[in-house]
Amino acid sequence: MHVGHLLTRAARRWPQRPAWLEGDVVVTFSEAEARVNRLAGALLALGARPGDRIGMLIPNCYQGLETIVAPMKAGMGVVPMNIRLHPSEHEYMLNDSRARILVYHRDFRTHLAAIRGNLTSVERFIVVGAGEKGDLGFEEIQEGRPATPPEVRIQPDDLAWLFYTSGTTGRPKGAMLTHRNLLAMVQIFLLDLNPARETDVLLHAAAITHGSGISIFHHIARGAASAFPATRSFEPRKIFEAVQRYRVTTMFLAPTMIHMLTTSGAHRDYDLASLHTVFYGGGPMYVEQQQAAVRMFGPIFCQLFGQGEAPMVCTTLSKAEHLAADDPVKQRRLASAGRETTAVRVRVVDDDDRDVPPGAPGEIVVRGDLVMKGYWGKPEATADALRNGWLHTGDVGHLDADGYLYITDRKKDMIISGGANIYPREVEEVVCTHPAVHEVAVVGVPDEKWGESVRAVVVLRPGARATDAEIIEHCRQHLASYKKPASVDFLPELPKNAYGKILKRELRERYWAGRERRV
Repeated sequence: MHVGHLLTRAARRWPQRPAWLEGDVVVTFSEAEARVNRLAGALLALGARPGDRIGMLIPNCYQGLETIVAPMKAGMGVVPMNIRLHPSEHEYMLNDSRARILVYHRDFRTHLAAIRGNLTSVERFIVVGAGEKGDLGFEEIQEGRPATPPEVRIQPDDLAWLFYTSGTTGRPKGAMLTHRNLLAMVQIFLLDLNPARETDVLLHAAAITHGSGISIFHHIARGAASAFPATRSFEPRKIFEAVQRYRVTTMFLAPTMIHMLTTSGAHRDYDLASLHTVFYGGGPMYVEQQQAAVRMFGPIFCQLFGQGEAPMVCTTLSKAEHLAADDPVKQRRLASAGRETTAVRVRVVDDDDRDVPPGAPGEIVVRGDLVMKGYWGKPEATADALRNGWLHTGDVGHLDADGYLYITDRKKDMIISGGANIYPREVEEVVCTHPAVHEVAVVGVPDEKWGESVRAVVVLRPGARATDAEIIEHCRQHLASYKKPASVDFLPELPKNAYGKILKRELRERYWAGRERRV
């Protein structure tokens, strides 16, 4: 079994159901299968072979979904690259993966011009739209190709998706996701989270090169459609407009996107009754923001915990568990990432990989068919991450007695002040409940007496006012005294990477610059 067969089977069962919806374009599953097979055949005809890597630089559109699936059908690995990255970062990924072909969108013609001469492995360029002289047209190369799947042998542990991490601490690493990994994810989605139906419509409001794109597979498996909003940026009104137009049922969103939707006030102008499931993950969703979203849109939210090395579904907090009412136990669990899913094991361990007691902090490790094969071309990093057969996530957290996982922070983000461990997320949860606060990031800064002290970096809501003394006093009322911020900075916005994650490294750098010792 391999991932591409999901589309083949869907085309047999639901040939006339819509697979892709974009503007006025409707591509049925029968048509999508034929197009993807022709593209897969074209890749082989151009000289690429099973096992090769195919780069992808395409914004959210149905041709991007076809570019994700076609290499998998040809026994190749796709390398989807976030379109918001700098050209030098795309250059690194293409060279590091040794991609032989790059499929790109015409919007990136100028973007690519800066790095074409530095690409060491790319032999052919395929363009959606008009490209440079000598580049091959995405539609043209499909002409005359067989509409049937290529006859190639694909093994479960062959590379399917080479996912480059966000690289917040240096060069990104390519997590090798195999057909086995992705099919395990599909099965867990269908068993534990979202038993998709052929009447469902998945809206790609987030990047298809990340969580939204990787969500297509369990939808394809059930004959559900993928739709695209009329925008390349995240605009709440355009998202709501697409939900209404396509009768969207499902989305994957980052927490920051949900916060933008809930604070826009635009939801009242649209019919959103079709929407029944919003998956979210990829960063902290503070309880205050989470419950505001539930109050506004109803119990449609489902939290996921995973990472590029173990995509999406290590743990889940179900839609039902987002309804806490006045139950103190349920309210406490709102701060968790839920419990481990079927076919995944989750533990919390100390520095010697020994289990810690319930409630005690440690590193979160996971195991199962979901976990990557390793890092591309990095055997030492692979051995370190997968030691003793468990993926060491780099996330710190604890399990309670009932198996609910509480993610405290990234291991590297922990603040040590006067010998006490302080986890920024705990402080952030409190700061963001202040009515004037829109966003917050908490970092450790140099302190001559304590080594590090806690600093909150705050973005205020439009038109709101607050002083550092007010924020600190607010925290004093809800936290142990040693955990409250010693200082507060106010910024117009927080630095974020291309995936929407706050760049705490960049925030810390302004306070630690010029110091040899960073702790």
